[in-house]
Amino acid sequence: MSRRKTLKLGFVGGGLDSAVGYAHFVASRMDNLWSLDAGVLSLEEEKNFQAAEVYGIEKKRVYRSLSDFLSHEKDVIDAVVILTPTPLHYGMILDCLREGMPVISEKALCLTSEEASKIKAIAEENNSFLAVIYNYSGYPMVREMRRFIQDGTLGTVQHFQVEMPQEGFLRRNKDGDKATPQYWRTQDGEIPTLHLDLAVHLHELIYYLTRARPLEVVADQSSHGWFNVVDNASCMTRYSNRMTGNAWFSKAALGSRNGLKLRLYGDEASVEWIQTNPEELLVSYSNGSREIVDRASSVKVADAPRYTRFKAGHPAGFNEALANLYADIHEALLDYQSKGTFESSEVFGPDLALNGLQWLEAMVKSIDSGTWEKCDRQ
Repeated sequence: MSRRKTLKLGFVGGGLDSAVGYAHFVASRMDNLWSLDAGVLSLEEEKNFQAAEVYGIEKKRVYRSLSDFLSHEKDVIDAVVILTPTPLHYGMILDCLREGMPVISEKALCLTSEEASKIKAIAEENNSFLAVIYNYSGYPMVREMRRFIQDGTLGTVQHFQVEMPQEGFLRRNKDGDKATPQYWRTQDGEIPTLHLDLAVHLHELIYYLTRARPLEVVADQSSHGWFNVVDNASCMTRYSNRMTGNAWFSKAALGSRNGLKLRLYGDEASVEWIQTNPEELLVSYSNGSREIVDRASSVKVADAPRYTRFKAGHPAGFNEALANLYADIHEALLDYQSKGTFESSEVFGPDLALNGLQWLEAMVKSIDSGTWEKCDRQ
């Protein structure tokens, strides 16, 4: 468990109509490691103060703009959390870094590798703290899955299948009306919004589990829903450790609320995890035997006290996973405050985000060329 000093947060974005804001509020407060003390929660004044009331923020520390927030809070709070729509991240993150503010950003960090390179350069120039939120690697059994890989249970990981299907661009509500996603999610830029929303998670999870980086990719994409955007995509990728993998991600897969599934195959065993059944791993061995592993099994990671907010058999879910990541970031930020740097196997910054955006851009290029494209252009 992280050291107990409570650190002070400010939110930029994350109001009550935000897709992720309330989850971040709940998760950051869950272990009493953070307090939410200030913010610019919405550009609409009424919504700004409504969210502040729910979050328990004093009215005098609710601001109308990022510049007002930074001028009053940069020397008071410990970190700012960027929860605005992805297209707004780039300028906001740069403004915070230039003011010396530690930054915690929701994924995707930004829209392009060019923007990520600039953020990375400014962060390095100012010796800044910058952490990017990828909450799925906070699930205890995903962390146990990594332990299976690290201790050699799988042997050599040879290939993987990952998928993240959702139905939001085709599913109707109870009245039969079409979905009404946030406007920015219905606009595609250089990289399709689908990729920035879902594929960045798959990239981070594969790196988290294997520490392998994508080398080249061939991809396909399509549109099936009500909006003029890419809403279904798949790719094959070759990795730095000679591993290969297939990824599928979609918002046009009826019946899939959030069907995130990870399957990694080694020459000694395979392991599978499904987000809708987050407390179990299915492990299959080369002798034909199969084993279901949960937090009550002979595990080495997932039964740690920090993950046992309640005993096995009482499933922990999305908010708890996000809280685990907030605890990791808390530990990393304390190290940064005392030493000017930090090392973490759980918390990632602009370097991984840049690599992920290069993977996504290579997918887009592959669509045009119809062939394999290299991911790392550095």
